[in-house]
Amino acid sequence: MAAIVELGTMSIPQFLLEVSVVVVAVVSLVTNLSVLLCFTQSSELRSHVPGVFVLNLSFSNILLAFVNMPATFFGVAKGAEPFGSAFCRMVSFAETFLSANSMLSMAALSLDRWIAVMFPLSYSSKMRYRDAFLMVVYSWLQSLTFALTQLLMDWGGYSRTYASCTVHLAAEGRSQLAAYATFTVLLHCSTFAFCLAVLCFSYLKVFRVAKSHCKRIDVITVQTLLLLVDIHPSVKERCLAQQKKRRQRAAKKICVFIGSFVLCFSPYVITRLVELLPSVHIPQYWGIATKCLCYAKASSDPFVYCLLRHQYRKVLVRLVGRFLRKDGYLLSTSTWSSTFDTTEENCARTT
Repeated sequence: MAAIVELGTMSIPQFLLEVSVVVVAVVSLVTNLSVLLCFTQSSELRSHVPGVFVLNLSFSNILLAFVNMPATFFGVAKGAEPFGSAFCRMVSFAETFLSANSMLSMAALSLDRWIAVMFPLSYSSKMRYRDAFLMVVYSWLQSLTFALTQLLMDWGGYSRTYASCTVHLAAEGRSQLAAYATFTVLLHCSTFAFCLAVLCFSYLKVFRVAKSHCKRIDVITVQTLLLLVDIHPSVKERCLAQQKKRRQRAAKKICVFIGSFVLCFSPYVITRLVELLPSVHIPQYWGIATKCLCYAKASSDPFVYCLLRHQYRKVLVRLVGRFLRKDGYLLSTSTWSSTFDTTEENCARTT
């Protein structure tokens, strides 16, 4: 009865935010664990250097979905600190470390793609496993520096604006506002702004190269169509349609890489910077919504960087097929066993 009363007093925006956090957490866990499963089952994926960055990103997203998202859900549901101040400070420490590490992993993936496209012949010498591991170690060190600074300065705790355990300056610590503002600006400049600049530089360079390659292919295709006078008009239309698709495919991929990053992180980062102004009050629903958008990036990363690619899809299809065959074998075995038992019973009754 108390649960029914509580559900009746719950506002629709609060209910939608709680459902959003749960859905994002479940999708993040399933998709990122699928990426790890693909790596364990495919030696081809493990042999690729970018897999180091993908694993780093997936582990960060899994921990974010396992630790921070449930804490935010309980914060939204209870409207108060979920599990005590000490636990909340540790969750806030984990959020700063994992969020920064995720952004830097995306920047590393874009740099890897830029090197592969701009220097295809010398890629294996420019991007080795040692270089990838050094980039991951740098990502950890930078993320850990900000997380430890936050922990030592006691700037982590429950924030009512975001209903979560996050970077937060308590009311009694207003004397540290200048230091806290400096920390916040440096944190977002060295993670969000830096990674956005790297993504734009890398993927726009990649797009320029892809565009020039498409132009060369288009010229060859047009020259071939001019030489083939007797070719059927439908074949010509199909070739021209493929040209248009090639030009659009590269632009769509670039928009997805950069657009998903900006869409998910920029509202939260801008809100964080604006709230540093003493006269600005951030509505709670807006703060929670921007936090949910950040979490949504963890659920979209596996699709953006992995699961929609041919190598990953091939591994997933093979795993699903293997599971279905095994399940079908068990089903047929149980059916045969039950049929055999029924036959024995009938024989016993006859005798």
